[in-house]
Amino acid sequence: MIKTDMRPPSRMIRRLGPGLITGAADDDPSGIATYSQVGAQFGYGLAWTMLFSLPFMIVIQEISARIGCVTGHGIADNLRRHYRPWLVRSVVLLLLVANVINLGADLGAMGAGLQLLLGGSGRIYTIAFGIVCVLAEVFVRYTAYAGFLKWLTVSLFAYVAVVFAVHVPWGAALGATLVPRLTLGHDQAMALVAVLGTTISPYLFFWQAALEVEDRRRRGAGPPGVLHQRHR
Repeated sequence: MIKTDMRPPSRMIRRLGPGLITGAADDDPSGIATYSQVGAQFGYGLAWTMLFSLPFMIVIQEISARIGCVTGHGIADNLRRHYRPWLVRSVVLLLLVANVINLGADLGAMGAGLQLLLGGSGRIYTIAFGIVCVLAEVFVRYTAYAGFLKWLTVSLFAYVAVVFAVHVPWGAALGATLVPRLTLGHDQAMALVAVLGTTISPYLFFWQAALEVEDRRRRGAGPPGVLHQRHR
């Protein structure tokens, strides 16, 4: 007799968590600005990078999630437990620098976007966004904050709406995506580095593992350990 998984949709939606939030977080304001600039400059010329970077992003996110699930610790904590202190400090320092720059770009893009809608000072909006984010992370419970972030991912359906609202030359778009056209030049190389850097961001690895650990603790899962399989 075959048992089928007949979970109600509401239960399946509640099971969505760290992977959904981390994947949506990769579509951050700085990434949107990068993709917009690359598209405005090269058209569909670098559309092939989507197929090139997607497998890397999926594999790295999956590995990060498994690290958090199996060990019960984030990537930084695992580095501290298994490697020398100087190496851990170097990696964390590089992550800190990358995160600060990325957060600054995200907050600046959010402030500039709100300035386009309401007018006023983009710097004030940027500072306000930063204060709101810090207060939310410090004073809001993890379960409530994660649920709020999960519902914010619904905004990604705006991309689907755009496809139906504007005219897309599908022939040119699909052709440029499936058939790479490499051009060796300074501008193309800089654009390629920018696209890969904003798609496969370092903070996503650490965040994915940390979210898995927090989600495991919230569900009251047992102590992590290595899974042993017995073959008879």
